[in-house]
Amino acid sequence: MLDFIIRRHSIRKFKDENIPDKDLIEIIKAATLAPSGKNSQNWHFIVIKNRNKLNEIADIVKNKELKLSQYIKDGIEKNKFISSIDNHIFFKDAPITVFVYAGPYPDNRKKILKNAKVAKEEIEEYINVEPRIQNIGAAMENLLLAAANLGYGGCWMTGPMLAKKEIEEYIGFHKDGYSLVCMAPLGVPSENEIISSTRKPIEEILTIID
Repeated sequence: MLDFIIRRHSIRKFKDENIPDKDLIEIIKAATLAPSGKNSQNWHFIVIKNRNKLNEIADIVKNKELKLSQYIKDGIEKNKFISSIDNHIFFKDAPITVFVYAGPYPDNRKKILKNAKVAKEEIEEYINVEPRIQNIGAAMENLLLAAANLGYGGCWMTGPMLAKKEIEEYIGFHKDGYSLVCMAPLGVPSENEIISSTRKPIEEILTIID
């Protein structure tokens, strides 16, 4: 019953095989069927297939992170940060990468709380709920589940967002209120046997209150 969920894994190595447009469209359609607060559907998907463009975006990410590493004083932490860069640029080897933008969310509760002179701490607690981004999270999960169900693999990535502004400038997509929040390389997994990462036991993460 839950096979379509079990088939989803975080894939970082891909075969040199294209994803047909008909499958890609089905995957994006699945993403748009995700629930969103107030049915706002505040998402937009940019798909890049061009390998040269993906390599250039990877260079943007790498250069930004190397620049940021100069501000890390602790040598061990600096080396750890630099060694993680490869984990943020493997999308360049995927046949396609989906860049996901989040748009405005029609929520006036923050304004109401301010006008009601509610304590700043309470307003911050509400802001931390981030319904705008939760909508994107639901869409991303649908996208990855649909890809896995069609025989593809992908990986939900936020690491490259350290170069978010630079990537946005390179892509050149403009839509009022929209900004890049995450991305997902997609393709046919190169490994035949994919092992799931260990999950926390249900007893540790579940509380039932009668």
